[in-house]
This record gives sequence, structure tokens and C-alpha cells, in this order.
Amino acid sequence: MPTPLPAKLALEDGTVVEGQSVGAVGETAGELCFNTSMSGYQEILTDPSYSGQVMLMTYPHIGNYGAFEEATEAPRPHVAGLVVRQFSRDPSNSDMEETLAAYMERHGLVGISGVDTRKLVRHIREQGVMNCVISSEDLDDASLVAKAKAVPSMAGLELASRVTAGEPYDFAESGERRVAVLDYGVKRNILRSFAHLGCAVRVFPAGTSFDDVMAWEPDGIFFSNGPGDPRAMPEAVDLARQVIGSGTPTFGICLGHQLMALAEGLEVYKMKVGHRGANHPVLNLTTGHVEISTQNHGFAVQEAGLDGIAEVDHRNLNDQTVEGLKFLRFPGFSVQYHPEACPGPHDSRYLFDQFVALMDGRELAQPAVPEPSADPVEDA
Repeated sequence: MPTPLPAKLALEDGTVVEGQSVGAVGETAGELCFNTSMSGYQEILTDPSYSGQVMLMTYPHIGNYGAFEEATEAPRPHVAGLVVRQFSRDPSNSDMEETLAAYMERHGLVGISGVDTRKLVRHIREQGVMNCVISSEDLDDASLVAKAKAVPSMAGLELASRVTAGEPYDFAESGERRVAVLDYGVKRNILRSFAHLGCAVRVFPAGTSFDDVMAWEPDGIFFSNGPGDPRAMPEAVDLARQVIGSGTPTFGICLGHQLMALAEGLEVYKMKVGHRGANHPVLNLTTGHVEISTQNHGFAVQEAGLDGIAEVDHRNLNDQTVEGLKFLRFPGFSVQYHPEACPGPHDSRYLFDQFVALMDGRELAQPAVPEPSADPVEDA
């Protein structure tokens, strides 16, 4: 096994740390943020919502079960880079198709290991997320800091156009209901979740016109997750406004939740740190039960101005931010977290059933304890 090359990570505030190169040799840059998940690193690496971000994993051992195609949310990684404490170069897993190092090399994904990730996380929590550069080529501190300062801010950055589908396609051709998915970086397991409930699913690229979406005669319209600042997406907000005006049942997750809120005149703001992990507690205000959720977002909806527009029906128990809205002027709802992600708990799977009920024109009673659909789809 070859000796890893030296590498450095530099933040825009002048912080520089040393480590060893993992994955592809080279240089990368983006907004440094952290994820608290203990596993699921392939799902994280391939989530289109992480486009433009360098992922710092808080769990100290990454790569220990290798890599395999079934565990991906997209055909390729979308994170800009990977930062870990200890990288496993000799994993053990009977389902493994290749090592994580080989997977990263094959896709040109640059990373760094041997970093004090706890110290970096504390720094980010105190100072807020900031841009960074990872390099195994340029090891000059001043040069790297200058490059980090030159990285565009995530605030005001439109990224969905980088990750959306090139043209419309059918994920599931037949079903009792037709769900039109607006793809701003949709995850595979969202599409599988709709198909599992007997829905025909057609995926439309970002930038598709309202008329083209409605020409398919959908029973419901879904606004997907995705990367970047929703405030920099006026065309998507306008599309959401037209969908709302049509009275078509509508559901949004993460970025889609924010787009629907903006279309209804609510405000969205950039968070200091954001929420990224697989064990965030969310209170369902309707049932009074706590759901363990997977989250990945750096923007959130302002609670001010909700009167007559929407009701908060899910709230984050860590910081009380808005996690879900039930809209009052049209048949629609949205959540900030990811009910399709199943790191173990399936607490929020019922939200897909609620959307089916909404498309059917019926009210789905909230269960005393939220239950998933039969034979829930496993998050790959």
C-alpha cells in the first residue's frame, strides 16, 4: 500500500491544518460543514444537496465498510471534498464492491485524513460555516488561505442547475396516481418511496415550465431537495407560485420546502451552522410525538409572517427552528428534514402516505404513533 501524500486544509479565516491525502490527488474547495452521522458516508457523499460543500465527518472512523453501488443516492459523488479523522484503507464487509479510497479515486473526489475533526467542528460551531480548500498539490499556507477566501459564498449561490436531470424521465411508468417531481437534486430514495406507494413518477428538470409539467396531468407535484440558496432561484419560486395557484396537491422536502415557503411570501435565512446528521429530534406538533430524523440543510424558513399562510406542524427540538409547514391557502405541506432517509428509524415515512391521501382528496388521520408503510423502502 503506497504511503499517503501530505495534504493541507485551509479555512478562509486563516486556519490551516495538516493531514494525509485520501481519494484522488489534487485540490478542491467549497463551504466546510459537518455531519454527525456514524454511518451512511456513501449516501452523504452522493447526496446532490451537498454540491459545493466540503464534508467534515464527526465520526472518527470513515470507510470501514467499503463502498458499493446500492448505497448511493446518485450516480456520482456531489460533495466537493471529504475531511475525516481516521480513514480506513483496509475495510471489511461482505457486500463491499471496492474500498472507499478506490471509489473516491475513480470519481476524482479529493479528501484529507489525520485531521483533528473535533477541534474543527468546535471552531465551525463558534465561528459559523466557512469556505475552505483541500490540497495535496499546493502546500503553501498563504496560497491556500487566499484560495479559500476567493471561494464564492453559499449565500446567494444557485446550484440546483448543476445537479438536475438533463431531460424529463419516468422513474415509475405506471401507478394509481401520477406524481410530477421537480428535480433540484432529488435523492433516489425519494423516488423509490413514491413508486413503493403505487405512484407513477415522472422527473422534470429544474427550469421546466408550469405548462410542461401540467401537460403530463399530474395528481400531485413534488418539489425536491437540492443545494444552494433558494433565494437565488426566482424561476423555481415562480413555478411554485403557479403550482400553488392551480390548487394541485403539493409536497416539498428541504429545498422544496423553502421554495414553497418563498412562493407564499415567507422569508428564508442562512443558518450559522445548519443541521446535518441522522439523529435530529423533531416534534410532530399534531401528535405530540418526537421523530428521529435525518437532516441536511444550511437554510431555514423564518417563522415570522405565518398568520393566514401556514401553520408550523413540526419543530426542531435542538434549536426550535421550523421543520414542517401545513399550508392554509392550498392543499400542500412541506418538511425541512428528510423522511425518505432511513438510518434505522422510519419515524417519518408516514408523510409520503399523507401526500397520497392529499392527492386522493381525503384527510389521512395522524397515527397515535407515526407508522411507516408496510415493507418500508430501505435507504440505499
